[in-house]
Amino acid sequence: MKSIEKIAALTDRRVLWILMAIIALALEQTAYQIFQKWLFMRPCEQCVYIRFSMFCLIIAGVAGAIKPENVMLKSIASIVAIYGAVKGIGFSLLLNKIHLALLSGDPFGVQGCSYIPTFPFHLPLHKWFPSTFLPTGDCGIDYPIVPSDAVLGGMQKYLTDLYRDGWYLIPSRRFLNMEQAMLLCFGTFLLAIAVCLVSWIIVEMRKRRRST
Repeated sequence: MKSIEKIAALTDRRVLWILMAIIALALEQTAYQIFQKWLFMRPCEQCVYIRFSMFCLIIAGVAGAIKPENVMLKSIASIVAIYGAVKGIGFSLLLNKIHLALLSGDPFGVQGCSYIPTFPFHLPLHKWFPSTFLPTGDCGIDYPIVPSDAVLGGMQKYLTDLYRDGWYLIPSRRFLNMEQAMLLCFGTFLLAIAVCLVSWIIVEMRKRRRST
């Protein structure tokens, strides 16, 4: 029982929320600054939806870190975080399905990809932040498309060659593609949030029982 109380206590500490925001921001910036801008991997519609989901986790982390002991802020942050993680899992699963269909040559499986995104709540993020949220690539295409006039540095050339067959955590073995890696990330976020939130609810219910 003490372990549940320790886990629940984490939700009252800024470090948990700040850590979530930092990790989500790092993943978001890695996708944009390194893979999109530096390695010329063009984001597709489902890719920018995944970025939106990651952005929800950043917002949740910032909101929770403001005053984590405040029940209202903690509840809002938890709801936003769970929403972002669940949506991210859904978008990653769909993109992985499209990716596998593309590899297998199944034209009927390559659906759900547009250059005009429709974000949740009708947010025009592609108009507000086009460099980040405007799709410029096709779903399932996760390899570098280097412009003909681009002059690549040594490391840049090495990495674009490394990912020429697509992004994989271990390219030589084609182990864990980008969609599956994001699915793992969102799943880990969701599991961590759920465990902490359930523990906190259990502890709060016990406190109320003792006070009555």
